Amino acid sequence: MSTASRPAPSKAVPRPTPDTRPFWDGTAAGELRIQRCGGCGRHFFYPRPACPHCGSGDVAWVTATGRATLHSYVINHRPAPGFEDEAPYVIAIVELEEGVRMMSNLVGVPADPGHLPLDLPLRVVFEPRGDVSLPLFTPAEAR
Repeated sequence: MSTASRPAPSKAVPRPTPDTRPFWDGTAAGELRIQRCGGCGRHFFYPRPACPHCGSGDVAWVTATGRATLHSYVINHRPAPGFEDEAPYVIAIVELEEGVRMMSNLVGVPADPGHLPLDLPLRVVFEPRGDVSLPLFTPAEAR
């Protein structure tokens, strides 16, 4: 079989685990959920059973505002499988209003440094993919 006749690979789909299930349930509901420590009161992300700041096991899931700013980014010109039609695209580290950082993709903005000033106000949007929805970010003024 030649490579020309092979179907294009699909985008990877995350597999929820027991620790991440509340996060993925939130994205399916159109909410960005992160954890907050009942001991020290700080928010954190990625999901885990204990606070990375104070070690407390008293953690709860809360709904984040979905507002963020652009902390850092890279413009990817060599697409991962399934992203061939989207290159170049922006892989970003965003800082949520709650103070945590997460990696995501930016959408609704050109993959050009002239359109990507650091501290750019962003808001979360969700992209359905398989059985889950992924949190992506777009400029806050975009609707």
